[in-house]
Amino acid sequence: MKVLVTGVTGQLGYDVVRELERRGVECRGVGRQDFSLTDSQAMRDWVTGYGPDVVIHCAAYTAVDRAEDEPELCRQVNGTATGEMAQICRDIGAKMIYISTDYVFPGTGTEFYEPDAPKDPQNVYGASKLAGEQMVQAALDRYFIVRISWVFGIHGKNFIRTMLQLAENHDRLTVVDDQVGSPAYTADLAVLLADMAASEAYGVYHATNEGCCSWAEFAREIFRQSGRTVQVVSVDSSAYPTRAVRPKNSRMSKACLERAGFSRLPSWQDALGRYLQELAGMRSE
Repeated sequence: MKVLVTGVTGQLGYDVVRELERRGVECRGVGRQDFSLTDSQAMRDWVTGYGPDVVIHCAAYTAVDRAEDEPELCRQVNGTATGEMAQICRDIGAKMIYISTDYVFPGTGTEFYEPDAPKDPQNVYGASKLAGEQMVQAALDRYFIVRISWVFGIHGKNFIRTMLQLAENHDRLTVVDDQVGSPAYTADLAVLLADMAASEAYGVYHATNEGCCSWAEFAREIFRQSGRTVQVVSVDSSAYPTRAVRPKNSRMSKACLERAGFSRLPSWQDALGRYLQELAGMRSE
């Protein structure tokens, strides 16, 4: 099996390549330095030249607030370019794994979203990722669409790093408590995606670490496990207005994983502990 991973400079792409290499799978991670997602011919030439059996498409436009001011660029990267990648996969006979998001849902209520639940993205980013999903489904039969949320990994910025940095100069922080979801550790996601790449259990999946929390609860656990004494004060989202609407409900059902024979990811608290250990190991080097 030969695997191409886009977005290698991002948190998820980095860990996917690392996991594939650990397994001895022939793979190549690519980023902006190899080709631009807005240059369809360059993308086609590069991917066709490499000739992968599987493309794990992690690359995306992820600046959620900026997307409201750059809607065309966001749609081009997350929608059009994803569709073109799917067509390339179709032409070369490769399967495709497309990384999507909880933002394709309306983000209301308290129920867990099933993969086939009605879609109603509330911002440009979510709409662009849904467009990408639809283009993959239109072009391919051999595809995986994997929706993730609240991502953190060792290679890049994330909520955990932000909280730890703020804790250096603050003993009291206000964090929103009315947005609920599930964190997702990229090292755990990478294991699942590598398993999917080797399988033929095609379809739409949700993948996060087990359990749910609010951002405030997440912050408290970060400080507890890292030994920081920081008071976390819960506030509503209205205290931190953003350019793009954020979902209040990011709960996604992962029963689809078990039904297809894939293992669920460990609890988010367990994942956080391992991430903090990995982060400490990097800092001590």
